[in-house]
Amino acid sequence: MNDLFSNGPEILPARKLSGRVSGLFEARAGDFVTAPSAELKVTFNGIVGDFHAGPTRKSGGREPWYPRGTEMRNERQLSILAPDELVQVAAGMGLAELRAEWIGGNMLIDGIPSLSMLPPRTLIFFEGGVTLKVDGQNAPCKIAGRSIGEHAGTADHTATALDFVRVSRRMRGIVAWVEKPGTIGNGEKVDVRIPEQWIYRP
Repeated sequence: MNDLFSNGPEILPARKLSGRVSGLFEARAGDFVTAPSAELKVTFNGIVGDFHAGPTRKSGGREPWYPRGTEMRNERQLSILAPDELVQVAAGMGLAELRAEWIGGNMLIDGIPSLSMLPPRTLIFFEGGVTLKVDGQNAPCKIAGRSIGEHAGTADHTATALDFVRVSRRMRGIVAWVEKPGTIGNGEKVDVRIPEQWIYRP
């Protein structure tokens, strides 16, 4: 360890991982629920025509430090999920399946262990030239949970929503924004570059 940090935080080195896109989805029906797509055209504003596209967004419950509805930078242009984590969440909720579309997922990526734990500033490079930058974990919410209840046909949608918030913590995927635009195709290889990491303890 660098002598300058001998009494400071442990620093984990940067590393690289590889995976593959196994599903693409767009929200074009006026709300966050998505539908399968063969490709995603992305600009600096996000996915063209998507519900979450735009350079800015309105603050909500995730930003209690602002009055609700405050215009702010849109760091949530894409929602990225892992198939193995969706299986785990479905099992924990007692469901036969949990589809990415039901909770507004834009992309499934296979092959990245614990995808939801990728840290902020991680870069995702796509074979076709697009680059996304990870903002962080996508915290589960009751709105997405209620959507699961409606699509899965559970008896009590409110209970399903609460189950989703409880079970999917740390497994609900990540949100990212477009650093380099272009077109993402299904089946593309992705290279993930994780930055140096540390726990800041002043």
